[in-house]
Amino acid sequence: MRNYIMLFALFFAVQTIQAQNDTTQKQDAASASTEITDAELEKYAVTMDSVNDMKASLLEDITNMVKGNEKITNARYNDLSKIIDDETALAKAKATPEEIAFIKEVAAKKEEGTAKIQETFQSMAKDYIGASSYNKIKDALKSDPELKKRYESQLEKVAGSDTGVN
Repeated sequence: MRNYIMLFALFFAVQTIQAQNDTTQKQDAASASTEITDAELEKYAVTMDSVNDMKASLLEDITNMVKGNEKITNARYNDLSKIIDDETALAKAKATPEEIAFIKEVAAKKEEGTAKIQETFQSMAKDYIGASSYNKIKDALKSDPELKKRYESQLEKVAGSDTGVN
């Protein structure tokens, strides 16, 4: 019986410590959001909006390339793009040299665009926001609902200002 009482006391002590740690972590996350200024958050939002715009533009360009090609249907493109690196599968699918060349052209455009997006993203994160601010915001957004609301508000402002430019 004495062992059970000791075990219960130990269990209670561990639970109390765990609850204190959880409270401390929540307080740390809340204080992180107050440490993040609106200016930092706006720069983060501008960066993310810019990267999202670049991704959308690349996707639109690739979609237009595929839709604009009269020698290959969308379905055929999708089927062949999955097996483009498998010569045996391409032969089995009776892919023509023109189809293969086109799929490789689209893949090169996608690769080039993706590299440009990555380069822009890294440059903005490092030079525009600052690497430490970027990481601080990114990490805090995962656990801080209040910061997430502030960020979404900033993102709406930034995205709203884009519509007048285009």
